[in-house]
Amino acid sequence: MTLDLLRIGEKAKVVTVNCHGFLRTRLADLGLLPGTPIQAVTRSPMGDPTAYEVRGSVIAIRREDAQLIEVERER
Repeated sequence: MTLDLLRIGEKAKVVTVNCHGFLRTRLADLGLLPGTPIQAVTRSPMGDPTAYEVRGSVIAIRREDAQLIEVERER
């Protein structure tokens, strides 16, 4: 599944990041690498972007970018 489908409060692990260039570098700088735990924290009032907790920090990711990040829900 992709990150944008994660419900608020759900936890997952990053499986792969399907982009290249600047965006891939930026996401890697934010800690979004395969195996990284991530949790959906809150969504903006308009529904986009969504805030995620990654490695102790909260970051906002737009839906169009979250659709490029494959995750696996925690069981």
